[in-house]
Amino acid sequence: MAKQDIYQSVTNAIITAIENGQTGDKFVLPWNRCSALPQNARTEKQYRGVNVPLLWAWQIERNYQSGIWATYRQWQDMGAQVKKGAKGVQIVFWKTVTSEPSADNQEGETRMFARWSTVFNADQVDNFNIEKPDFEPCEIQSIAMADALIDSTGADIRHGEANAYYNAGQDYINLPCPEEFKETKTSTATQNYYSTAFHELTHWTGAKHRLDREAHKKYGDNIYAFEELIAELGSAMETVH
Repeated sequence: MAKQDIYQSVTNAIITAIENGQTGDKFVLPWNRCSALPQNARTEKQYRGVNVPLLWAWQIERNYQSGIWATYRQWQDMGAQVKKGAKGVQIVFWKTVTSEPSADNQEGETRMFARWSTVFNADQVDNFNIEKPDFEPCEIQSIAMADALIDSTGADIRHGEANAYYNAGQDYINLPCPEEFKETKTSTATQNYYSTAFHELTHWTGAKHRLDREAHKKYGDNIYAFEELIAELGSAMETVH
């Protein structure tokens, strides 16, 4: 793969992450996920540089529960096996090459070249025990009026994944389990749970058979931005109410 292809691959992954609402170290998910740096299963070393946001982005995009990665051969060396059909993620590493000495440079010229390697997440591997990250489950304080409002909508709300989204095609909302939510600098765990629930419920209201808001064609377009603004305002008003 050419150098420009490596750079473009990394750039595209990070742009996609930003378009999906991830904004680097200024953004903190209000539930326990991706809190630790990505780590190599074989060397137990943490990834560095651009590989950190890159692997974070893919972990969230593909809903992996683990931040552990390794190459196909590294997994094999550990007695594990990458599942058939699993798609890896390309990361970047730098290789140093020193040229032969010349009349102008008797020590030779040292250059660094970007190379790529494909890694697979622990969720894609058999015969490897994934250790769940340590965290203290939060006890969300029930707010009777908020619960009554949520129940009155009749929305199909599920807690099957550690992610928050509205599935327009199947008309259901997924939220992380309440105990997964945590306190942030601006909000309690309880506030984060309910504000996230109302954000997704506001998206839910825009379905064709409800308020019939215009659907966006791609992440980041004007319609997408407007819909996110509606969801944030809806969440804020319901939370204050």
